[in-house]
Amino acid sequence: MTSTPCSPALAHSAPALSRGLVLLLATGAGLSVATLYYSQPMLGVLGADIQAGERAVGMVPMLTQLGYALGILLLAPLGDRYDRRRIILAKAGMLMLALLLSSIAPGVGALLVASLAIGLAATMAQDIVPAAATMAPENERGTVVGTVMTGLLLGILLSRVMSGLIAEQFGWRAVYGVAAISIALFAIGAWRGLPRFAATTSLGYGALLGSMLKLWSRYPALRRAALAQGLLSVAFSAFWSTLAVMLHARFGLGSAAAGAFGLAGAAGALAAPLAGRLADRRGPEGVTRLGAALTLGSFALLGLVEALPFEAQLGLIVVAAIGFDFAIQATLVAHQTIVYGIDPPARSRLNAVLFTGVFVGMASGAGLGSMALAQWGWSGVVALAIVASCGALLVRLLPASRP
Repeated sequence: MTSTPCSPALAHSAPALSRGLVLLLATGAGLSVATLYYSQPMLGVLGADIQAGERAVGMVPMLTQLGYALGILLLAPLGDRYDRRRIILAKAGMLMLALLLSSIAPGVGALLVASLAIGLAATMAQDIVPAAATMAPENERGTVVGTVMTGLLLGILLSRVMSGLIAEQFGWRAVYGVAAISIALFAIGAWRGLPRFAATTSLGYGALLGSMLKLWSRYPALRRAALAQGLLSVAFSAFWSTLAVMLHARFGLGSAAAGAFGLAGAAGALAAPLAGRLADRRGPEGVTRLGAALTLGSFALLGLVEALPFEAQLGLIVVAAIGFDFAIQATLVAHQTIVYGIDPPARSRLNAVLFTGVFVGMASGAGLGSMALAQWGWSGVVALAIVASCGALLVRLLPASRP
């Protein structure tokens, strides 16, 4: 068995999931994941202020992302072993302290330590989404997960914009200070409004981590979801990791223009609730196929860029970016709906496995995309994205096997 039921004494019945509580969870997911990206727009100002070189300052976002990856693997599974409410509150406190340390860091060393801690604690988002899925009625799970994911995606979308504005007006330290206050306010709301959750297993920590391998082996639906979403992440990351270089080389555009393309993320934020409602009504399997097919079509559209007049090329890239961003986020919500229904007592571990696949895909896409760009130019990046998204569609079209 992959999970051991907890004692009935540990169980708590969750109240009806109100709109206010869904909004609170969506806000918490967005605020926590936003902390991963606050540093990126202000690295130049930050480095000059603390007299750190480009290489040292570049480690700030790297350690933040590394901390997040480690947190997904090592901390997210704890949601099945302990009360998720306590975990969310504990991570909120840790995140607030890490942000405060960043705001007063005297040098790059302290900032790097704080950045790693921010990444670890920001995995609070990966506790919030399974919590929302647990409280949601089964026939509304996709809608609720989609709404919470909208908050998470808006946090990613708006984080860089808000960070840049605040840093320009009040300095980079103010960004971390304001972020700490926002997490503190969420923690107060969660302490007052979030119910307790029953532990669903009594496994020890080592066995808890080991059980994720058993879940992977036991459930074909989990493997398909992680593999398909990982392949879509390869395509997604290959595009975004090489976009700025391509825009500069082909159109003479700078980093500000590449950042403006991030507004296509608004399409992903819009896709989440729509995909959730569609998954509730028609089933998530169809949404995953539709999303993978739309992703493939969007990247295939990019293959036509060379055939268009120069002045029309940029517009086509924008349209394609909106299309695949919408499709990939919709597919993610549908995959989450599938995964959360596989084995309810193991939702935190299932979520960790799914997002490990996403993270591996993102990292692979960045590396492969850079290699493709260097070897074959932008057409090589587009070909890589087409192959990866085609692979994801094939995974979703294959007949499902029983565990």
